[in-house]
Amino acid sequence: MDITQSLSFHAQALSLRSERQRLIASNIANADTPGYVARDIDFAQALREATGQSGVAGQMAATSSGHIQPTAGARAEANLKYATPSQTSLDRNTVDMDRERASFADNAVKYEATLRFINQDVRTMLDAIKGQ
Repeated sequence: MDITQSLSFHAQALSLRSERQRLIASNIANADTPGYVARDIDFAQALREATGQSGVAGQMAATSSGHIQPTAGARAEANLKYATPSQTSLDRNTVDMDRERASFADNAVKYEATLRFINQDVRTMLDAIKGQ
């Protein structure tokens, strides 16, 4: 994988991690909203689709450079899933705060790791340019 592919992959991952963090934060913010259904994305599937490793069912492939490409946010939107409630509640809210906090922390750590990968790729490129 060359540096451009690596940076592109990590940029897509960072964008999807950011979108997932936004969704989890929205779930937490709506923990007391009656009838609110928690949402999340299938990160692995969204990343495969964002990097072109898997086609989206029902989505036409771009066969020309003039075709409009869907954005990472649109890809993430296609992968939104509803959370399955761990226990029923009287107000039909499906937010499980323990699960959301754990998901938020896990996603934040992975977001930071992706930033570190990008930083390392840039350092490697700069070192190659400098020729040490």
